[in-house]
Amino acid sequence: MATLRTGYTTGACAAAAAKAATTFLCGAPPTETVEIVLADGSRAIFPVLFVRSLGNGCEAAVRKDAGDDPDVTDKASIVALAEFMEGDDIVFAAGEGVGTVTKPGLSVPPGEPAINPAPRRMIRDAIREVTQRGVKVTISIPGGRELATRTFNPRLGIVGGLSVLGTTGRVRPFSASALQDSLKCALDVAAACGVRHPVLVPGNIGERAARKNFRLTPEQVVQVSNQWGFMLDQTARHDFPAMLVLGHPGKLAKLMAGQWDTHSSHSTSAVPIVAQLAGTICQKPLLETPTVEGLFDGLPHEERHTLADAVSEKIRGAILQRLGEKMGLAVALINMSGEILGSDGDLTLWR
Repeated sequence: MATLRTGYTTGACAAAAAKAATTFLCGAPPTETVEIVLADGSRAIFPVLFVRSLGNGCEAAVRKDAGDDPDVTDKASIVALAEFMEGDDIVFAAGEGVGTVTKPGLSVPPGEPAINPAPRRMIRDAIREVTQRGVKVTISIPGGRELATRTFNPRLGIVGGLSVLGTTGRVRPFSASALQDSLKCALDVAAACGVRHPVLVPGNIGERAARKNFRLTPEQVVQVSNQWGFMLDQTARHDFPAMLVLGHPGKLAKLMAGQWDTHSSHSTSAVPIVAQLAGTICQKPLLETPTVEGLFDGLPHEERHTLADAVSEKIRGAILQRLGEKMGLAVALINMSGEILGSDGDLTLWR
C-alpha cells in the first residue's frame, strides 16, 4: 500500500503568506519561497504564488497543498495582506472568504476573524522573524465563502467564509481528528448559547426530522456523523441535564452492540441485531431484507411501533451504561421520511 502524502494546514499557509508579504513590506525583494516555523516546532518551506504592493501594504499568496487529505480547501489560494501600524502589536483581520465568529463557545470570541489560536501563533512568529513593528495582517481565501457551505462553519455561527485552522501546521491524510474537532465545536457552541437539552442526530436527515417533530432552537441540534462514542463522551464535559438521541435505526441500532463508530468501515450491519429482536417480539418469520428500513416496512403498523420502542429502549440502555446514567436521556427512532417510528424515555422536554 502506497504511503499517503501529508500536507499543510490553512494556518501554516497563512503564516507563510504573511511572512512573504511582511518581508516585501520591509524592503526586501519579492521571494519565490518562504520558510516558517510550524506549530509543532519543525520548519517548512512554501512556494510563493505572488508578492506585490497593494495600497499601503504588501500582499502575498501561498497555494494550499493538503497532501492526500480530501480537504475542501486543497489547492485554494491563501492570501495575506501586511500593513504597518502604530505600536508593536500584530492585529488580525478577515478578508474575502475568511469568516467572522458570531457565536460564543469557540476558541475565538464573537466579532473576531475565524483564525484559530495556533494559526495566530504561527502567523505572529512568522512576522516576528522579519520585524518587531506593529503589523495589521488581513487573511483572505478567494472563493472561501462558497467553500464554507461545505463545512460545519454555518452551523458554528461562523459567517462570511472559512476558518483558518490547524494545530500542528501539518495535515495528516484521512485523519478523523479534524472531523472530531468540528463536531466538538458544535457541542461547545450549543452549550455556550445556553442549550440545556441538546438533540444529537447523525446528519441532515436526522436534523430535519428533529425539527419537524420537536420545538427546537437553532443551536439545539448537534450533528454527530458516525462519531457516537466520541460525541457521547464529549457531552460529559458539559452539565446537560438531559439529552435526546434521534436517528434512523439502521445507524443507531449499532449502538446496541457497542459499535460506537457507526461508519460502515468500522461497524457491521444493524440488520442481524434488529432482526433478532424483531423475531423475539413478533414471534413469526420475518421478511428477508438487506436493510433495517426494509425490515420495518415488512411489519404491520403496530408491530413496527412495538419493535421501534424496543430498539429505542436497548439503545438508551447502552448509552446510559456508557455514560454512567449521569443525565436524563431519551431516544427516538425515525424512518427515512422523518416520521417517528418509536421511542424510549420522556420526550416532554423537546415537545
